[in-house]
Amino acid sequence: MSSLNRRSVFALGAGAALAATTGVAAAESEADLPGFRHNYTEVNGVRLHYVTGGRGEPLVLLPGWPQTWWEYHKIMPALATKFRVIAVDLRGMGGSEKPQGGYDKKTMATDIHELVKKLGYDKVGVAGHDIGSQVAFSFAANFPNATRKVALMDVLHPDEGYYQLPLLPPPGEFSLWWFAFNQVQTLPEQLLTGRFRYLIDWLFANTAFNPDAIDERSRAIYARAYNSPDAIRAGNGWYKAFHQDIADGKTYAKLTPPVLGLASVPSFEQFKAALPNVATDFKVVRVDGAGHWLAEEQPDTVARELTEFFG
Repeated sequence: MSSLNRRSVFALGAGAALAATTGVAAAESEADLPGFRHNYTEVNGVRLHYVTGGRGEPLVLLPGWPQTWWEYHKIMPALATKFRVIAVDLRGMGGSEKPQGGYDKKTMATDIHELVKKLGYDKVGVAGHDIGSQVAFSFAANFPNATRKVALMDVLHPDEGYYQLPLLPPPGEFSLWWFAFNQVQTLPEQLLTGRFRYLIDWLFANTAFNPDAIDERSRAIYARAYNSPDAIRAGNGWYKAFHQDIADGKTYAKLTPPVLGLASVPSFEQFKAALPNVATDFKVVRVDGAGHWLAEEQPDTVARELTEFFG
């Protein structure tokens, strides 16, 4: 989970065999959603897993750490009544391949651009949360002509403000300790392999407004998806790439496609302050009653705001 603290920035076929080799076959069987289909394809040198359903204008959903496409399972049925929903496991996530590199958000945005082109779309709506929001931002920055609109949920693209995040925050403020932990080589794999559920439960207990909104089934799906050394290494790769992301961000002009910022209460003021600097056409909505996990804690609100914005 990439977030901003309170002080500053708070089908299957052959694909099934691939999923088995990456240790996620069981997780995928647990994560079936009626009316949606699992798919696999290779783009930009990486094999991606994505889930599709519904009809209408294409809407790409990009998840964050430490989750998978399943974080959108509560809102996908509602969105599918209006849109062709394409929920993607990012490079390194869930049923997607976990290469040694390519975890900077520009490369990951290129993965998504190549995927939507392969699916036959010239222009799509893109919504992302957490790391997925950073990839969505990069998609809109690097492929504006392919972006109809973009929604950013609770996190913006890395910038130099990340270098100011305190190791020891003042009393009453929140430490983003996992930013540093996920930069460490090898140790996270050694500590968390087979034990990732402990981290899952801690994060939801401490960063959700309503931890019970993330149920046992979802927690088990996420824990299984990240329980292997390769999955932990790949997820940490998204954080290790922040230096490159910050450098890339300095080259981006303001986003020209319309932008929706959906923010939890701790992130709302930061979103209001930051979006005028990075976008020309934007709207910010506060999602009350939710911590960081917007689509699971307040699915009706998120589905309604996305439907209105992309519709």
